[in-house]
Amino acid sequence: MTIERAKGQTPRSLSGLFPFIRPYAGRITLALVFLVLAALATLAFPLALRRLIDGGLVGGAATGTLATDPGQQVMALRAHFVDLFGVAVALGLFSAARFFMVSWLGERITADLRNAVYAHVLHQSPEFFETTQTGEVLSRLTVDTTLVQSVVGSSLSMGLRNAVMGLGALVILVWTNPYVMFQVLLVLVLIVIPSLWFGRRVRKLSRASQDRVADSSAIAAEVLNAIPVVQSYGAEQREAARFDASTDNAFRVAIRRTRARSVLVAFIIIATSAALLWGLYQGTQAVMAGRISAGHLGQTVVYVIILAGAFAVLGEVYGDLLRAAGATERLMELLDAHSPIASPVQPAQALRPATGSALRFEGVGFHYPSRPQQPALSDFSLDVAAGETVAIVGPSGAGKSTVFQLLLRFYDPQSGSIFLGGTPIRALALGDLRAQIGIVPQDAVIFSTSALENIRYGKPGASEREVKAAAQAAFADEFIRLLPEGYDTFLGERGVRLSGGQRQRIAIARAMLKNPPLLLLDEATSALDAQSERMVQAALESAMRNRTTLVIAHRLATVQQADRIIVLERSRIVEQGTHAELVVRGGVYAKLAELQFVA
Repeated sequence: MTIERAKGQTPRSLSGLFPFIRPYAGRITLALVFLVLAALATLAFPLALRRLIDGGLVGGAATGTLATDPGQQVMALRAHFVDLFGVAVALGLFSAARFFMVSWLGERITADLRNAVYAHVLHQSPEFFETTQTGEVLSRLTVDTTLVQSVVGSSLSMGLRNAVMGLGALVILVWTNPYVMFQVLLVLVLIVIPSLWFGRRVRKLSRASQDRVADSSAIAAEVLNAIPVVQSYGAEQREAARFDASTDNAFRVAIRRTRARSVLVAFIIIATSAALLWGLYQGTQAVMAGRISAGHLGQTVVYVIILAGAFAVLGEVYGDLLRAAGATERLMELLDAHSPIASPVQPAQALRPATGSALRFEGVGFHYPSRPQQPALSDFSLDVAAGETVAIVGPSGAGKSTVFQLLLRFYDPQSGSIFLGGTPIRALALGDLRAQIGIVPQDAVIFSTSALENIRYGKPGASEREVKAAAQAAFADEFIRLLPEGYDTFLGERGVRLSGGQRQRIAIARAMLKNPPLLLLDEATSALDAQSERMVQAALESAMRNRTTLVIAHRLATVQQADRIIVLERSRIVEQGTHAELVVRGGVYAKLAELQFVA
Protein backbone atom coordinates (compact mmCIF):
# COMPACT_ATOMS: atom_id res chain seq x y z
CA MET A 1 0.00 0.00 0.00
CA THR A 2 1.05 3.61 -0.46
CA ILE A 3 0.83 6.66 1.72
CA GLU A 4 -2.40 8.48 1.09
CA ARG A 5 -2.38 12.26 0.76
CA ALA A 6 -4.69 13.95 3.21
CA LYS A 7 -8.00 14.95 1.67
CA GLY A 8 -7.88 18.47 0.31
CA GLN A 9 -4.12 18.78 0.79
CA THR A 10 -2.38 21.01 -1.73
CA PRO A 11 0.84 19.45 -3.14
CA ARG A 12 3.84 21.45 -1.95
CA SER A 13 5.95 20.30 -4.90
CA LEU A 14 9.38 21.84 -5.15
CA SER A 15 8.47 24.59 -2.67
CA GLY A 16 8.77 21.93 0.01
CA LEU A 17 12.55 22.06 -0.49
CA PHE A 18 12.81 25.69 0.69
CA PRO A 19 13.42 24.79 4.38
CA PHE A 20 16.35 22.62 3.27
CA ILE A 21 17.73 25.27 0.89
CA ARG A 22 17.43 28.25 3.25
CA PRO A 23 20.38 27.36 5.56
CA TYR A 24 22.76 27.61 2.60
CA ALA A 25 21.67 31.04 1.36
CA GLY A 26 25.29 32.29 1.32
CA ARG A 27 26.53 29.44 -0.85
CA ILE A 28 23.49 29.73 -3.10
CA THR A 29 24.21 33.45 -3.59
CA LEU A 30 27.83 32.66 -4.46
CA ALA A 31 26.72 29.95 -6.90
CA LEU A 32 24.30 32.41 -8.53
CA VAL A 33 27.10 34.98 -8.88
CA PHE A 34 29.30 32.43 -10.67
CA LEU A 35 26.32 31.32 -12.73
CA VAL A 36 25.58 34.88 -13.89
CA LEU A 37 29.27 35.55 -14.59
CA ALA A 38 29.50 32.38 -16.70
CA ALA A 39 26.37 33.40 -18.59
CA LEU A 40 27.73 36.91 -19.17
CA ALA A 41 31.02 35.44 -20.42
CA THR A 42 29.04 33.37 -22.91
CA LEU A 43 27.07 36.43 -24.00
CA ALA A 44 30.32 38.40 -24.44
CA PHE A 45 31.61 35.89 -26.98
CA PRO A 46 29.42 37.09 -29.90
CA LEU A 47 30.42 40.70 -29.21
CA ALA A 48 34.12 39.76 -29.44
CA LEU A 49 33.34 37.77 -32.60
CA ARG A 50 31.64 40.81 -34.17
CA ARG A 51 34.72 42.95 -33.42
CA LEU A 52 36.93 40.29 -35.01
CA ILE A 53 34.86 40.20 -38.21
CA ASP A 54 34.15 43.90 -38.61
CA GLY A 55 37.41 45.30 -37.22
CA GLY A 56 39.95 42.58 -37.97
CA LEU A 57 38.82 41.10 -41.26
CA VAL A 58 36.16 43.02 -43.14
CA GLY A 59 37.34 46.42 -41.88
CA GLY A 60 40.98 45.70 -42.78
CA ALA A 61 40.06 44.50 -46.24
CA ALA A 62 37.85 47.51 -46.83
CA THR A 63 40.60 50.03 -45.92
CA GLY A 64 43.38 48.16 -47.73
CA THR A 65 45.34 47.59 -44.55
CA LEU A 66 45.70 43.92 -45.34
CA ALA A 67 47.48 44.70 -48.61
CA THR A 68 49.70 47.61 -47.50
CA ASP A 69 50.63 46.53 -43.96
CA PRO A 70 50.22 42.76 -43.36
CA GLY A 71 52.07 42.98 -40.01
CA GLN A 72 49.64 45.51 -38.61
CA GLN A 73 46.73 43.36 -39.80
CA VAL A 74 48.21 40.29 -38.07
CA MET A 75 48.67 42.24 -34.83
CA ALA A 76 45.05 43.45 -34.99
CA LEU A 77 43.83 39.88 -35.51
CA ARG A 78 45.96 38.69 -32.60
CA ALA A 79 44.41 41.31 -30.33
CA HIS A 80 40.93 40.14 -31.27
CA PHE A 81 41.85 36.49 -30.72
CA VAL A 82 43.37 37.39 -27.33
CA ASP A 83 40.02 38.97 -26.45
CA LEU A 84 38.22 35.80 -27.52
CA PHE A 85 40.64 33.65 -25.49
CA GLY A 86 40.11 35.90 -22.47
CA VAL A 87 36.38 35.35 -22.76
CA ALA A 88 36.97 31.57 -23.00
CA VAL A 89 39.20 31.59 -19.87
CA ALA A 90 36.62 33.57 -17.93
CA LEU A 91 33.88 31.20 -19.09
CA GLY A 92 35.92 28.15 -18.05
CA LEU A 93 36.78 29.48 -14.58
CA PHE A 94 33.29 30.75 -13.77
CA SER A 95 31.69 27.55 -15.10
CA ALA A 96 34.01 25.38 -12.98
CA ALA A 97 33.25 27.45 -9.86
CA ARG A 98 29.52 27.27 -10.59
CA PHE A 99 29.68 23.51 -11.14
CA PHE A 100 31.48 22.92 -7.84
CA MET A 101 29.18 25.15 -5.79
CA VAL A 102 26.00 23.75 -7.31
CA SER A 103 27.16 20.13 -7.01
CA TRP A 104 28.05 20.72 -3.34
CA LEU A 105 24.61 22.20 -2.73
CA GLY A 106 22.91 19.28 -4.47
CA GLU A 107 24.76 16.70 -2.39
CA ARG A 108 24.30 18.59 0.89
CA ILE A 109 20.62 19.46 0.47
CA THR A 110 19.79 15.92 -0.65
CA ALA A 111 21.65 14.45 2.34
CA ASP A 112 19.78 16.80 4.68
CA LEU A 113 16.47 15.87 3.06
CA ARG A 114 17.19 12.14 3.26
CA ASN A 115 18.25 12.45 6.92
CA ALA A 116 15.16 14.48 7.81
CA VAL A 117 12.78 12.01 6.16
CA TYR A 118 14.48 9.00 7.75
CA ALA A 119 14.52 10.57 11.23
CA HIS A 120 10.86 11.55 10.84
CA VAL A 121 9.85 8.04 9.80
CA LEU A 122 11.69 6.56 12.80
CA HIS A 123 9.40 8.57 15.10
CA GLN A 124 6.19 7.32 13.51
CA SER A 125 3.95 5.04 15.55
CA PRO A 126 3.15 1.47 14.43
CA GLU A 127 -0.15 2.84 13.12
CA PHE A 128 1.84 4.47 10.30
CA PHE A 129 3.34 1.13 9.26
CA GLU A 130 -0.08 -0.57 9.28
CA THR A 131 -0.80 1.23 6.00
CA THR A 132 2.71 1.90 4.67
CA GLN A 133 5.08 -0.76 3.39
CA THR A 134 8.75 -0.54 4.28
CA GLY A 135 9.74 -0.87 0.62
CA GLU A 136 7.61 2.19 -0.18
CA VAL A 137 9.54 4.24 2.38
CA LEU A 138 12.88 2.93 1.12
CA SER A 139 11.95 3.84 -2.45
CA ARG A 140 11.23 7.39 -1.40
CA LEU A 141 14.48 7.59 0.55
CA THR A 142 16.55 6.41 -2.41
CA VAL A 143 14.87 6.88 -5.80
CA ASP A 144 13.01 10.09 -4.99
CA THR A 145 15.92 11.77 -3.23
CA THR A 146 18.16 10.86 -6.18
CA LEU A 147 15.74 12.62 -8.51
CA VAL A 148 15.76 15.68 -6.27
CA GLN A 149 19.56 15.60 -6.20
CA SER A 150 19.77 15.52 -10.00
CA VAL A 151 17.63 18.65 -10.15
CA VAL A 152 19.17 20.65 -7.30
CA GLY A 153 22.73 19.64 -8.16
CA SER A 154 22.52 19.83 -11.95
CA SER A 155 19.31 20.52 -13.83
CA LEU A 156 18.25 23.57 -11.83
CA SER A 157 21.67 25.16 -12.31
CA MET A 158 21.59 24.42 -16.04
CA GLY A 159 18.10 25.83 -16.24
CA LEU A 160 19.02 29.06 -14.45
CA ARG A 161 22.21 29.47 -16.51
CA ASN A 162 20.35 28.96 -19.78
CA ALA A 163 17.54 31.20 -18.62
CA VAL A 164 20.05 34.01 -17.99
CA MET A 165 21.81 33.33 -21.30
CA GLY A 166 18.54 33.06 -23.21
CA LEU A 167 17.14 36.23 -21.64
CA GLY A 168 20.40 38.10 -22.29
CA ALA A 169 20.55 36.92 -25.89
CA LEU A 170 16.91 37.84 -26.38
CA VAL A 171 17.42 41.35 -24.94
CA ILE A 172 20.44 41.95 -27.19
CA LEU A 173 18.62 40.62 -30.25
CA VAL A 174 15.59 42.80 -29.51
CA TRP A 175 17.88 45.79 -28.97
CA THR A 176 19.83 45.24 -32.20
CA ASN A 177 16.91 43.96 -34.32
CA PRO A 178 13.77 45.30 -32.57
CA TYR A 179 11.15 44.86 -35.28
CA VAL A 180 12.08 41.29 -36.20
CA MET A 181 12.65 40.09 -32.63
CA PHE A 182 9.34 41.44 -31.35
CA GLN A 183 7.71 39.16 -33.89
CA VAL A 184 9.84 36.25 -32.65
CA LEU A 185 9.05 37.11 -29.02
CA LEU A 186 5.32 36.98 -29.70
CA VAL A 187 5.73 33.53 -31.24
CA LEU A 188 7.78 32.38 -28.23
CA VAL A 189 4.99 33.43 -25.86
CA LEU A 190 2.56 31.38 -27.92
CA ILE A 191 4.95 28.43 -27.53
CA VAL A 192 5.33 28.72 -23.74
CA ILE A 193 1.59 28.70 -22.94
CA PRO A 194 0.80 25.25 -24.46
CA SER A 195 4.10 23.93 -23.07
CA LEU A 196 3.00 24.77 -19.52
CA TRP A 197 -0.38 23.14 -20.09
CA PHE A 198 1.19 20.00 -21.54
CA GLY A 199 3.76 19.88 -18.73
CA ARG A 200 1.00 19.26 -16.17
CA ARG A 201 0.28 15.91 -17.80
CA VAL A 202 3.99 15.04 -17.76
CA ARG A 203 4.08 15.83 -14.04
CA LYS A 204 1.12 13.57 -13.26
CA LEU A 205 2.70 10.74 -15.23
CA SER A 206 6.02 11.33 -13.42
CA ARG A 207 4.28 10.93 -10.08
CA ALA A 208 2.50 7.77 -11.25
CA SER A 209 5.79 6.35 -12.56
CA GLN A 210 7.53 6.88 -9.21
CA ASP A 211 4.61 5.26 -7.38
CA ARG A 212 4.88 2.15 -9.55
CA VAL A 213 8.65 1.93 -8.93
CA ALA A 214 7.91 2.17 -5.21
CA ASP A 215 5.45 -0.74 -5.55
CA SER A 216 8.24 -2.89 -7.02
CA SER A 217 10.58 -1.90 -4.19
CA ALA A 218 7.94 -2.80 -1.62
CA ILE A 219 7.48 -6.27 -3.13
CA ALA A 220 11.23 -6.86 -3.25
CA ALA A 221 11.76 -5.75 0.36
CA GLU A 222 8.93 -7.96 1.60
CA VAL A 223 10.09 -11.07 -0.27
CA LEU A 224 13.81 -10.67 0.48
CA ASN A 225 13.00 -10.46 4.19
CA ALA A 226 11.13 -13.76 3.93
CA ILE A 227 13.47 -15.77 1.67
CA PRO A 228 13.40 -18.98 3.79
CA VAL A 229 9.58 -19.06 3.64
CA VAL A 230 9.53 -18.30 -0.08
CA GLN A 231 12.03 -21.06 -0.85
CA SER A 232 10.44 -23.59 1.48
CA TYR A 233 7.15 -23.21 -0.42
CA GLY A 234 8.91 -23.33 -3.79
CA ALA A 235 7.51 -19.90 -4.59
CA GLU A 236 10.60 -18.45 -6.25
CA GLN A 237 9.08 -18.45 -9.74
CA ARG A 238 5.75 -17.15 -8.47
CA GLU A 239 7.40 -14.27 -6.62
CA ALA A 240 9.66 -13.53 -9.60
CA ALA A 241 6.56 -13.38 -11.80
CA ARG A 242 4.84 -11.04 -9.33
CA PHE A 243 7.89 -8.76 -9.35
CA ASP A 244 8.04 -8.94 -13.17
CA ALA A 245 4.41 -7.86 -13.37
CA SER A 246 5.10 -4.95 -11.05
CA THR A 247 8.18 -3.79 -12.96
CA ASP A 248 6.33 -4.17 -16.28
CA ASN A 249 3.58 -1.96 -14.90
CA ALA A 250 6.22 0.59 -13.85
CA PHE A 251 7.79 0.31 -17.31
CA ARG A 252 4.50 0.99 -19.08
CA VAL A 253 3.82 4.07 -16.98
CA ALA A 254 7.43 5.25 -17.48
CA ILE A 255 7.06 4.86 -21.26
CA ARG A 256 3.86 6.94 -21.17
CA ARG A 257 5.74 9.59 -19.21
CA THR A 258 8.71 9.45 -21.57
CA ARG A 259 6.46 9.66 -24.64
CA ALA A 260 4.67 12.69 -23.26
CA ARG A 261 7.94 14.34 -22.29
CA SER A 262 9.44 13.58 -25.73
CA VAL A 263 6.48 15.25 -27.43
CA LEU A 264 6.88 18.25 -25.13
CA VAL A 265 10.61 18.57 -25.86
CA ALA A 266 10.10 18.11 -29.60
CA PHE A 267 7.39 20.75 -29.67
CA ILE A 268 9.54 23.28 -27.76
CA ILE A 269 12.64 22.70 -29.91
CA ILE A 270 10.87 22.70 -33.30
CA ALA A 271 8.62 25.65 -32.55
CA THR A 272 11.44 27.68 -31.01
CA SER A 273 13.83 26.88 -33.86
CA ALA A 274 11.20 27.86 -36.43
CA ALA A 275 10.68 31.21 -34.71
CA LEU A 276 14.40 31.89 -34.46
CA LEU A 277 15.11 30.81 -38.02
CA TRP A 278 12.51 33.31 -39.11
CA GLY A 279 14.43 35.99 -37.25
CA LEU A 280 17.72 34.81 -38.79
CA TYR A 281 16.20 34.93 -42.27
CA GLN A 282 15.17 38.51 -41.67
CA GLY A 283 18.76 39.27 -40.56
CA THR A 284 20.26 37.90 -43.80
CA GLN A 285 17.84 40.04 -45.78
CA ALA A 286 19.02 43.08 -43.81
CA VAL A 287 22.70 42.33 -44.66
CA MET A 288 21.86 41.98 -48.33
CA ALA A 289 20.02 45.28 -48.18
CA GLY A 290 23.03 46.93 -46.48
CA ARG A 291 21.16 47.80 -43.28
CA ILE A 292 23.58 45.81 -41.01
CA SER A 293 27.21 44.67 -41.30
CA ALA A 294 28.57 41.12 -41.73
CA GLY A 295 29.88 41.21 -38.15
CA HIS A 296 26.44 42.24 -36.94
CA LEU A 297 24.98 39.25 -38.76
CA GLY A 298 27.63 36.93 -37.26
CA GLN A 299 26.82 38.28 -33.80
CA THR A 300 23.12 37.76 -34.48
CA VAL A 301 23.71 34.19 -35.66
CA VAL A 302 25.59 33.29 -32.46
CA TYR A 303 22.96 34.93 -30.25
CA VAL A 304 20.24 33.05 -32.12
CA ILE A 305 22.16 29.80 -31.53
CA ILE A 306 22.52 30.69 -27.82
CA LEU A 307 18.81 31.51 -27.58
CA ALA A 308 17.77 28.33 -29.42
CA GLY A 309 20.12 26.20 -27.30
CA ALA A 310 18.84 27.85 -24.12
CA PHE A 311 15.23 27.06 -25.02
CA ALA A 312 16.14 23.47 -25.90
CA VAL A 313 17.91 23.00 -22.54
CA LEU A 314 15.04 24.70 -20.70
CA GLY A 315 12.67 22.20 -22.31
CA GLU A 316 14.79 19.33 -20.94
CA VAL A 317 15.12 21.01 -17.55
CA TYR A 318 11.39 21.61 -17.40
CA GLY A 319 10.83 17.87 -17.79
CA ASP A 320 13.36 17.19 -15.02
CA LEU A 321 11.65 19.72 -12.78
CA LEU A 322 8.32 17.99 -13.34
CA ARG A 323 9.80 14.64 -12.30
CA ALA A 324 11.48 16.23 -9.28
CA ALA A 325 8.20 17.91 -8.33
CA GLY A 326 6.54 14.49 -8.16
CA ALA A 327 9.43 13.11 -6.11
CA THR A 328 9.32 16.09 -3.76
CA GLU A 329 5.56 15.66 -3.26
CA ARG A 330 6.12 12.06 -2.18
CA LEU A 331 8.92 13.06 0.22
CA MET A 332 6.85 15.90 1.66
CA GLU A 333 4.01 13.46 2.30
CA LEU A 334 6.36 11.48 4.52
CA LEU A 335 7.44 14.65 6.34
CA ASP A 336 3.80 15.72 6.69
CA ALA A 337 2.83 12.43 8.34
CA HIS A 338 2.35 13.19 12.03
CA SER A 339 2.44 10.47 14.65
CA PRO A 340 -0.49 10.49 17.09
CA ILE A 341 2.00 9.40 19.77
CA ALA A 342 4.19 12.26 20.99
CA SER A 343 5.89 13.46 24.15
CA PRO A 344 3.99 16.09 26.17
CA VAL A 345 5.15 19.71 25.94
CA GLN A 346 6.05 19.71 29.65
CA PRO A 347 6.83 16.08 30.56
CA ALA A 348 6.70 14.84 34.14
CA GLN A 349 9.74 13.40 35.90
CA ALA A 350 10.09 9.65 35.39
CA LEU A 351 10.03 7.62 38.62
CA ARG A 352 11.80 4.36 39.43
CA PRO A 353 9.90 2.90 42.38
CA ALA A 354 11.60 0.31 44.57
CA THR A 355 8.44 -0.45 46.53
CA GLY A 356 4.70 0.01 46.09
CA SER A 357 2.86 -0.04 42.77
CA ALA A 358 5.25 -0.15 39.85
CA LEU A 359 2.63 -0.42 37.13
CA ARG A 360 -1.12 0.09 36.99
CA PHE A 361 -3.77 -0.23 34.28
CA GLU A 362 -7.14 1.36 35.07
CA GLY A 363 -10.15 0.42 32.93
CA VAL A 364 -8.15 0.38 29.69
CA GLY A 365 -10.12 -0.07 26.48
CA PHE A 366 -8.43 -0.20 23.09
CA HIS A 367 -8.97 -1.22 19.48
CA TYR A 368 -6.39 -0.99 16.69
CA PRO A 369 -6.98 1.79 14.11
CA SER A 370 -7.12 -0.80 11.31
CA ARG A 371 -9.78 -2.82 13.22
CA PRO A 372 -12.09 -0.22 14.81
CA GLN A 373 -14.96 -2.65 15.37
CA GLN A 374 -12.87 -5.33 17.11
CA PRO A 375 -11.76 -4.57 20.71
CA ALA A 376 -8.21 -5.64 21.56
CA LEU A 377 -8.65 -4.87 25.28
CA SER A 378 -11.87 -4.18 27.19
CA ASP A 379 -12.01 -2.72 30.70
CA PHE A 380 -8.50 -4.01 31.45
CA SER A 381 -7.34 -3.24 35.01
CA LEU A 382 -4.14 -4.55 36.57
CA ASP A 383 -1.92 -3.47 39.45
CA VAL A 384 1.65 -4.81 39.50
CA ALA A 385 3.81 -4.31 42.61
CA ALA A 386 7.49 -3.42 42.43
CA GLY A 387 9.59 -6.58 42.06
CA GLU A 388 6.57 -8.74 41.19
CA THR A 389 6.57 -11.19 38.26
CA VAL A 390 3.22 -11.33 36.50
CA ALA A 391 2.50 -13.72 33.65
CA ILE A 392 -0.16 -13.00 31.01
CA VAL A 393 -1.60 -16.05 29.27
CA GLY A 394 -4.53 -16.85 27.06
CA PRO A 395 -5.44 -17.96 23.54
CA SER A 396 -4.11 -16.16 20.46
CA GLY A 397 -5.83 -12.85 19.85
CA ALA A 398 -6.87 -12.42 23.48
CA GLY A 399 -4.91 -9.13 23.80
CA LYS A 400 -1.64 -10.21 25.45
CA SER A 401 0.75 -8.40 23.12
CA THR A 402 -1.54 -5.36 23.10
CA VAL A 403 -0.75 -4.86 26.79
CA PHE A 404 2.93 -4.44 25.91
CA GLN A 405 2.21 -2.17 22.94
CA LEU A 406 0.13 0.17 25.10
CA LEU A 407 2.68 0.16 27.90
CA LEU A 408 5.43 1.18 25.48
CA ARG A 409 3.07 3.84 24.04
CA PHE A 410 3.19 2.49 20.54
CA TYR A 411 -0.53 3.26 20.75
CA ASP A 412 -2.71 5.16 23.22
CA PRO A 413 -5.87 3.52 24.61
CA GLN A 414 -9.25 4.98 23.67
CA SER A 415 -10.35 4.79 27.31
CA GLY A 416 -8.74 4.32 30.72
CA SER A 417 -5.23 5.18 31.91
CA ILE A 418 -1.86 3.54 32.45
CA PHE A 419 0.48 4.56 35.30
CA LEU A 420 4.18 3.85 35.73
CA GLY A 421 5.41 4.47 39.27
CA GLY A 422 2.24 6.47 39.95
CA THR A 423 2.72 8.77 36.93
CA PRO A 424 0.43 8.57 33.88
CA ILE A 425 2.58 7.39 31.00
CA ARG A 426 1.06 10.07 28.74
CA ALA A 427 2.66 12.66 31.05
CA LEU A 428 6.14 11.19 30.51
CA ALA A 429 8.48 11.99 27.64
CA LEU A 430 8.61 9.01 25.30
CA GLY A 431 12.35 8.68 25.84
CA ASP A 432 11.97 8.69 29.63
CA LEU A 433 9.12 6.16 29.50
CA ARG A 434 10.92 3.71 27.27
CA ALA A 435 14.16 4.10 29.22
CA GLN A 436 12.31 2.52 32.15
CA ILE A 437 11.38 -0.58 30.11
CA GLY A 438 13.39 -3.43 28.65
CA ILE A 439 11.86 -5.93 26.26
CA VAL A 440 12.87 -9.37 25.03
CA PRO A 441 10.65 -10.11 22.01
CA GLN A 442 9.62 -13.49 20.70
CA ASP A 443 11.66 -12.99 17.53
CA ALA A 444 14.95 -11.50 18.73
CA VAL A 445 16.19 -8.67 16.51
CA ILE A 446 19.89 -8.87 15.64
CA PHE A 447 21.50 -6.02 13.72
CA SER A 448 24.13 -6.35 10.99
CA THR A 449 27.07 -5.62 13.24
CA SER A 450 29.24 -7.35 15.85
CA ALA A 451 28.07 -9.25 18.91
CA LEU A 452 29.54 -6.50 21.11
CA GLU A 453 27.58 -3.73 19.36
CA ASN A 454 24.40 -5.81 19.33
CA ILE A 455 24.49 -6.12 23.12
CA ARG A 456 25.61 -2.50 23.53
CA TYR A 457 22.48 -1.41 21.64
CA GLY A 458 20.73 -1.48 25.01
CA LYS A 459 23.19 1.05 26.43
CA PRO A 460 25.26 2.78 23.71
CA GLY A 461 27.80 4.23 26.13
CA ALA A 462 28.54 0.95 27.94
CA SER A 463 32.12 -0.18 28.36
CA GLU A 464 33.36 -3.50 27.00
CA ARG A 465 33.53 -4.83 30.57
CA GLU A 466 29.85 -3.98 31.15
CA VAL A 467 28.88 -5.67 27.88
CA LYS A 468 30.72 -8.86 28.79
CA ALA A 469 29.20 -8.85 32.29
CA ALA A 470 25.71 -8.65 30.74
CA ALA A 471 26.60 -11.47 28.33
CA GLN A 472 27.79 -13.66 31.22
CA ALA A 473 24.56 -12.99 33.14
CA ALA A 474 22.57 -13.99 30.06
CA PHE A 475 24.65 -17.16 29.52
CA ALA A 476 25.82 -15.79 26.17
CA ASP A 477 29.50 -15.23 26.97
CA GLU A 478 30.55 -18.83 26.32
CA PHE A 479 29.21 -19.16 22.78
CA ILE A 480 30.28 -15.60 21.86
CA ARG A 481 33.90 -16.38 22.80
CA LEU A 482 33.79 -19.43 20.50
CA LEU A 483 32.85 -17.28 17.50
CA PRO A 484 35.67 -16.66 14.96
CA GLU A 485 36.44 -13.16 16.28
CA GLY A 486 34.75 -13.38 19.66
CA TYR A 487 32.79 -10.30 20.58
CA ASP A 488 33.94 -8.57 17.38
CA THR A 489 32.38 -11.23 15.14
CA PHE A 490 29.99 -9.87 12.54
CA LEU A 491 26.67 -11.64 13.09
CA GLY A 492 25.19 -11.12 9.60
CA GLU A 493 21.86 -9.68 8.58
CA ARG A 494 19.23 -10.52 11.21
CA GLY A 495 21.78 -12.71 12.99
CA VAL A 496 21.85 -15.47 10.37
CA ARG A 497 25.11 -16.83 11.83
CA LEU A 498 23.45 -17.63 15.17
CA SER A 499 20.94 -20.22 16.31
CA GLY A 500 17.55 -19.20 17.68
CA GLY A 501 18.66 -19.75 21.27
CA GLN A 502 21.84 -17.74 20.75
CA ARG A 503 19.89 -14.85 19.26
CA GLN A 504 17.55 -14.86 22.24
CA ARG A 505 20.44 -14.78 24.71
CA ILE A 506 21.95 -11.81 22.85
CA ALA A 507 18.57 -10.06 23.18
CA ILE A 508 18.43 -10.89 26.91
CA ALA A 509 21.97 -9.59 27.42
CA ARG A 510 20.96 -6.39 25.63
CA ALA A 511 18.00 -5.93 27.98
CA MET A 512 20.11 -6.72 31.06
CA LEU A 513 22.76 -4.21 30.03
CA LYS A 514 20.05 -1.56 29.81
CA ASN A 515 19.12 -2.52 33.39
CA PRO A 516 15.53 -1.20 33.34
CA PRO A 517 13.22 -1.39 36.39
CA LEU A 518 10.49 -2.99 34.25
CA LEU A 519 11.16 -6.02 32.03
CA LEU A 520 8.78 -7.31 29.33
CA LEU A 521 9.22 -10.87 28.08
CA ASP A 522 7.16 -11.68 24.99
CA GLU A 523 7.09 -15.41 24.27
CA ALA A 524 10.86 -15.42 24.76
CA THR A 525 11.21 -19.24 24.62
CA SER A 526 8.29 -20.29 22.44
CA ALA A 527 10.35 -21.09 19.31
CA LEU A 528 13.26 -22.90 20.97
CA ASP A 529 14.22 -26.52 21.33
CA ALA A 530 14.39 -28.07 24.80
CA GLN A 531 18.15 -27.54 25.30
CA SER A 532 18.08 -23.93 24.08
CA GLU A 533 14.97 -23.28 26.17
CA ARG A 534 16.77 -24.39 29.35
CA MET A 535 19.67 -22.03 28.63
CA VAL A 536 17.39 -19.12 27.76
CA GLN A 537 15.12 -19.80 30.75
CA ALA A 538 18.15 -19.67 33.03
CA ALA A 539 19.15 -16.36 31.41
CA LEU A 540 15.63 -15.02 31.87
CA GLU A 541 15.55 -15.97 35.54
CA SER A 542 18.80 -14.06 35.97
CA ALA A 543 17.32 -11.05 34.18
CA MET A 544 14.09 -11.12 36.24
CA ARG A 545 15.86 -11.15 39.60
CA ASN A 546 15.00 -8.04 41.68
CA ARG A 547 13.06 -6.55 38.78
CA THR A 548 9.36 -6.00 38.01
CA THR A 549 8.51 -8.34 35.15
CA LEU A 550 5.60 -8.95 32.81
CA VAL A 551 5.72 -12.24 30.92
CA ILE A 552 3.63 -13.28 27.93
CA ALA A 553 3.63 -17.03 27.41
CA HIS A 554 1.75 -19.71 25.51
CA ARG A 555 3.82 -22.48 27.11
CA LEU A 556 2.51 -22.54 30.67
CA ALA A 557 5.48 -24.57 31.93
CA THR A 558 7.59 -21.40 31.68
CA VAL A 559 5.34 -19.35 34.01
CA GLN A 560 4.41 -21.76 36.78
CA GLN A 561 6.73 -19.94 39.21
CA ALA A 562 5.27 -16.49 38.45
CA ASP A 563 3.95 -14.55 41.48
CA ARG A 564 0.68 -14.10 39.66
CA ILE A 565 -0.88 -15.30 36.40
CA ILE A 566 -3.39 -13.18 34.50
CA VAL A 567 -5.68 -15.06 32.10
CA LEU A 568 -7.04 -13.12 29.12
CA GLU A 569 -9.87 -14.26 26.89
CA ARG A 570 -11.62 -12.16 24.24
CA SER A 571 -9.82 -8.98 25.35
CA ARG A 572 -10.84 -9.28 29.02
CA ILE A 573 -9.28 -10.60 32.23
CA VAL A 574 -11.25 -13.71 33.16
CA GLU A 575 -9.00 -15.16 35.88
CA GLN A 576 -5.96 -14.34 37.97
CA GLY A 577 -3.98 -16.10 40.69
CA THR A 578 -1.06 -18.47 41.13
CA HIS A 579 -0.61 -21.58 39.00
CA ALA A 580 -1.90 -23.86 41.78
CA GLU A 581 -4.91 -21.63 42.51
CA LEU A 582 -5.97 -21.43 38.87
CA VAL A 583 -5.63 -25.18 38.29
CA VAL A 584 -7.89 -25.88 41.28
CA ARG A 585 -10.57 -23.46 39.99
CA GLY A 586 -11.07 -25.50 36.84
CA GLY A 587 -11.54 -22.45 34.59
CA VAL A 588 -9.90 -21.31 31.34
CA TYR A 589 -6.37 -21.68 32.72
CA ALA A 590 -7.06 -25.19 34.01
CA LYS A 591 -8.25 -26.23 30.54
CA LEU A 592 -5.17 -24.75 28.89
CA ALA A 593 -2.94 -26.47 31.46
CA GLU A 594 -4.68 -29.79 30.96
CA LEU A 595 -4.20 -29.59 27.21
CA GLN A 596 -0.50 -28.78 27.51
CA PHE A 597 0.61 -30.88 30.43
CA VAL A 598 -1.41 -33.96 29.53
CA ALA A 599 -0.10 -33.72 25.99
